[in-house]
Amino acid sequence: MNCPQTELVSRPVQLGFPASSPAAASIRSGAELPPDFPREWYEFTDPNDPEHVFSIDLTWLESHYSCQFGTGTCRGIDAAQSDVGCCVHGAFLCDEEDREQLVDAVSRMPAHFWQLRPTGADAWLAERAEDREPDALEPWLEWDELDGDDGEPEPALKTVVTDGACIFANRAGWSTGAGCALHQWGSATGEDLTVVKPEVCWQLPLRRLEDWEDRGDGSEILRTTITEYTRRGWGEGGEDFDWYCTTSPACHASPHPVWLSHRQELIALMGADAYAVLAEHCGRRRAAADALRDSGVTRDVMLGSPHPATVAARRSSPPAGPDQSSNL
Repeated sequence: MNCPQTELVSRPVQLGFPASSPAAASIRSGAELPPDFPREWYEFTDPNDPEHVFSIDLTWLESHYSCQFGTGTCRGIDAAQSDVGCCVHGAFLCDEEDREQLVDAVSRMPAHFWQLRPTGADAWLAERAEDREPDALEPWLEWDELDGDDGEPEPALKTVVTDGACIFANRAGWSTGAGCALHQWGSATGEDLTVVKPEVCWQLPLRRLEDWEDRGDGSEILRTTITEYTRRGWGEGGEDFDWYCTTSPACHASPHPVWLSHRQELIALMGADAYAVLAEHCGRRRAAADALRDSGVTRDVMLGSPHPATVAARRSSPPAGPDQSSNL
């Protein structure tokens, strides 16, 4: 009996970026996955404010992403200087509190943590310590421009770019290794990273969006969205990165989901009581997945719409046993 031949149909991959862009090249190579896939959301009202609603990207918070800056896994957004990760452009400061917290961090961080510590730092800090207002700008900051709410460029402070990257980015070969000096110091000494690092830096890879929303009945609520800081979050320049980590399976091997590994950052973004609501919900889902696995239904359960990079990482290195249960 002759069986009819089945013609294989090749379906084009939806790259999500122009075919000629570095983003598309990275996706085609398999170093990262396309950015568009189903996401699952959890919405709830702030327990302390009935006019404040949270929309939570469970696909991202239940992923097993972890930052690989300072390791061989991180390719960096600029292939020519992979050891500086995504710190190529420097960090824009959000407000005066962000600026003052950075001054305090620099004043307390031992010099051996910071490879590119400017020679004028001690003199500038000494003037501040003597209750004098220094004439010069902090030697680790510079003026640049950032688009305002109206879309027009306006003056903004950012960290100095030195030798092609942020002045706080330690390079390979430094005694504390490649990576952010502030992060290395904070992690080594137990400092709150949401205080000692610029806000834009400690939020990554989380992204908080806020907008006022008309409910249609004349009432208005504030909607806060917590999601993945994708390539598109960087604006038009995001497609020019040689590599980006959030959809890279190589960066999704953490034993803990983001809602646990980034607890401190999420509390800073949402508040402790709202985070408790989120953690309870995610904890119940985790317990359900564990119960299914323990019942023998399957070795590894991923509920809802799991992040494809976490799925890919699991397929290449599946959990070894019950002690490495799914947290999705």
